[in-house]
This record gives sequence, structure tokens and C-alpha cells, in this order.
Amino acid sequence: MHAMRVVYLLGLGAMIGIEIGVGILMAPVIFYPASFLGEGVLSHYQSGILMTQVFLRFNMVLFVVTLFGLMYEALLFKQGNGDRWALGLTLVMVYTAGMFIFYYTPFIVEAQALGSEATQTQAFASMHKGSEKIIKILLFAQVIVFGRRVWLKR
Repeated sequence: MHAMRVVYLLGLGAMIGIEIGVGILMAPVIFYPASFLGEGVLSHYQSGILMTQVFLRFNMVLFVVTLFGLMYEALLFKQGNGDRWALGLTLVMVYTAGMFIFYYTPFIVEAQALGSEATQTQAFASMHKGSEKIIKILLFAQVIVFGRRVWLKR
């Protein structure tokens, strides 16, 4: 069980780091390349295509870590060592990860496939804003679960 705990904490910590890194470090560079390379290098649409490729890879890791976390938390609960808060927040993580992977990402990919005009609609802007909110909720839940798992020692 100790090895599962270590793997879980490493995976959860990695996801937190990836989400912060992508949001704070990578997105501003990808979406504003002119500040580094000059004008005319990438359009906003092309930058979006690049970010989508990052998130498609991110989604695979997120899916695996989230499922592992659900199994780990359920096993702890079954053994009588569970934490209701951690389990509840893990369910929030499963819901938000599922929404990001299976609802928001496919919408964005499909819109991008239709061309840059499809990414300039109100519907696209709303979906993109929703995906940002869902990732923030996911990150918040992950940080709390990580903290509970590190400091509660159960």
C-alpha cells in the first residue's frame, strides 16, 4: 500500500505541476509569440492548434492519474483508512477531468478542424472559458487532496 501511496502522490504532484506550468508558463508564450519572435510568426488560431496538441497529450496523463487516484481512494475507504474529504474531492476530480477530456477538448478540436472562423464565435469563447474554469476547479481539488494525503498520513 505504501508503494501505491508514493505513486499516487507523485502522479498527483506531477499533474498539479503540469497544470500550473501549462497555464502560467506555457500558454502566455504560445499565445503571444510576437513578443519573443516578432510579428507574423503565428496567428492566434495557430497558437491554439499548438496548445490543443499539448492538452491532447496532457489528457492522456490526466486520465490515468485520475483513475489511479479513484482506485487508491476507494481502496483506502474500503480498508477503513479513508478520508471522506479526500474521497469526495477525488470524485470532483473525476468529474472535472472527465468534463475536460470528454466534453471541452473534443468541442475545441472539432471547432479548430472547421477553421479559424469557428474559433471566433461566442460559442467557442464560452466553451473555452468553461474549460479554463473546470481546470481551475480540478487543480483546487487536486491541491487539497494532495495536502490531505501528505499531512494526514492515512
